[in-house]
Amino acid sequence: MSRAEPMDVLKAGVAGDRDPRPSWTLGLFRSELAITFRRWRTLALLGVLAAVPVLVGVAVRIETSDGSSIGGGGDGGGPAFIAQITNNGLFLVFTALAATLPFFLPMAVGVVAGDAIAGEASAGTLRYLLVAPAGRTRLLLVKYATTLTFCLVATLVVAASALATGALLFPLGEVTTISGTRVSFGEGLLRALLIALVVAASLIGVAALGLFVSTLTSSGIAAMATTVGLLITVQILDQIPQLDALHPYFFSHYWLSFADLMREPVHWDDLVKNFQMQGLYAAVFGSAAWARFGAKDVMA
Repeated sequence: MSRAEPMDVLKAGVAGDRDPRPSWTLGLFRSELAITFRRWRTLALLGVLAAVPVLVGVAVRIETSDGSSIGGGGDGGGPAFIAQITNNGLFLVFTALAATLPFFLPMAVGVVAGDAIAGEASAGTLRYLLVAPAGRTRLLLVKYATTLTFCLVATLVVAASALATGALLFPLGEVTTISGTRVSFGEGLLRALLIALVVAASLIGVAALGLFVSTLTSSGIAAMATTVGLLITVQILDQIPQLDALHPYFFSHYWLSFADLMREPVHWDDLVKNFQMQGLYAAVFGSAAWARFGAKDVMA
């Protein structure tokens, strides 16, 4: 609820005693969404994410303005898509998602998730939220649902910005899959939407981790910094060959498996493993956040 108007929370809580619980939960969720997406910090994060595809598109356009081609590497991963942008602007969507997923998107999610509980505690409004009949479990679920909504919105912002930039700077048309087959632009657009949804789902584990960290401290800045620090650490560990046996258990290991949606037929193995890993992290750190928040003293 609004950190600037704690008495409004209390009034809402009194009204909530007479309202059905689903109605109160939906009202709390709508309020959290409004507050989250009205913050300048959130708008700034979305602005940065929207700018990344523009910068990539402009860079590719400038580099290929003399008719030369741009190189790409990898075996169907993000970097390989960049070589296709000049032929089809839709590939800018895939490239932008691959470029933002390792750091920019999870960092933004980590900031929002890390501030979810710790930010309220730091501002002194958490106690007012718990006076209202939301309950700790319900409040935690609403905070997590708000963070997951941000995951989806942030991913769609990147995809929409990339699609608009690609349409302005490059031609659009049939899409050549990684397997070498060609599909219509409409089907390519549908696959781009599915890829965006997969990328958003890939952030579920980060959101749960950030929410757990947020319950450990009363400093929003400390929670955000810790979440981002853990994110960077995990990705560094995922690149160390000596830890190869542990790599499949890192939440970031299967992030780029979304490229398999551009194969014909689609390869589902790594995509399923990614969903399973995100679900595992959500269950483990979600449970840890619930246990910690249930025992947290916020009334002092």
